[in-house]
Amino acid sequence: MGYEKSIKAFEEAYRVIPGGVDSPVRAFSSVGGTPPFIERGESAYLYDIDGNRYIDYVQSWGPLIFGHCDSDIESAVMAAVKRGLSFGAPTTVETELAEEIVSLFDAIDKIRFVSSGTEAVMSALRLARGYTGRDDIVKFTGCYHGHSDSLLVQAGSGAVTFGSPSSPGVPADLTKHTLLAQYNNIESVEKCFAESEKGVACVIIEPIAGNMGLVPADEAFLEALRVLCDRNGALLIFDEVMSGFRASLTGAQGISSVKPDMVTMGKVIGGGMPVGAFGARAEIMAHLSPEGPVYQAGTLSGNPVAMAAGLASVSKLKRNPAIYATLGDRAEKLMRGFESAAEDAGIPLVTNVRGSMFGFFFSDKPVKNFEEALENDSEMFARFHKGMLDHGIYLACSAYETGFISTEISDALIDETIEAARSVMKAIAAA
Repeated sequence: MGYEKSIKAFEEAYRVIPGGVDSPVRAFSSVGGTPPFIERGESAYLYDIDGNRYIDYVQSWGPLIFGHCDSDIESAVMAAVKRGLSFGAPTTVETELAEEIVSLFDAIDKIRFVSSGTEAVMSALRLARGYTGRDDIVKFTGCYHGHSDSLLVQAGSGAVTFGSPSSPGVPADLTKHTLLAQYNNIESVEKCFAESEKGVACVIIEPIAGNMGLVPADEAFLEALRVLCDRNGALLIFDEVMSGFRASLTGAQGISSVKPDMVTMGKVIGGGMPVGAFGARAEIMAHLSPEGPVYQAGTLSGNPVAMAAGLASVSKLKRNPAIYATLGDRAEKLMRGFESAAEDAGIPLVTNVRGSMFGFFFSDKPVKNFEEALENDSEMFARFHKGMLDHGIYLACSAYETGFISTEISDALIDETIEAARSVMKAIAAA
């Protein structure tokens, strides 16, 4: 494949945008080469400005369950655009989307919409601190909850990709209340509680971690977290910005029996538009302004165009819950195919699947936490990623990200992808 126009576009972008991109991982720094500049998406495919076509397993990092340019979502957006782009005032579509989401989740009585996952988590933490009257929070190494200051400590995904787990520009005073635990290790969480002088306000976790690769939490671990939080009067927050409506119709909560106190969401509830949200039971949400003293606001929160896209997406999912079984089967098929290709090439590979989410590590043992994820052969991943891209397969451009299946990715496209993986792994083994 040729990338001449993308190379030129990247050079031009670099002159006016830091690193040439508006989100660091997009720069392809960890996989080498130049990021394709995308011209359009259609169904299961992306098309770049050089005319290359790719089977898309990134799906805008998760929200496009129905693929690119879904007619129902597209129609809802166009109708909303014709009524106005933004009002900064209440609309009934906000209530409609809120009702759809609240009806699905036992842990949520009320929800507030914001404009991004980062904003959702930042606001949820403030509410948890305001509700409990405590400052300390517990997070897990490798879990990424957005780029707000108190959470940019030992984060996964782009922070790892760029070798900066803790970011300059974040004062120590803002992170001293962030206690770090190891994912899937309850003893490390208990230690955090013991070391907290004035008590822990909340524990925040990706119940299906998607930013150190795909690493699901063990059910026994989540159960122990629930007990520990209840015993200490702390809130348990599930960050389902990525897994919400992805792993199942109710995200991780459709897989685990553990119910959180608060949930953060994003991605799918925007149908491809910028949306985030956080919700909890009524007594917690009553502490949020204007009902309570904890302040949070946003001019574009509940934007009518984004709400229309989210309502179309969530409503369609509720009408067609059987798609999750199909998506899960195809994700399993893809990963079994990758495993077979790796075994034939003599390359170590382990995989994970949760619903329509999939991930793989070039490793010879299962990955349960961030430290084990870092043992992944990132150089092997970079070679594999480049080879797959040249075969027209668009995978996440970091070894610490997750892949996604859309309804537009057929069994035939899965087969095509597996054959490409077989060819690339064979070439890597022979090099």
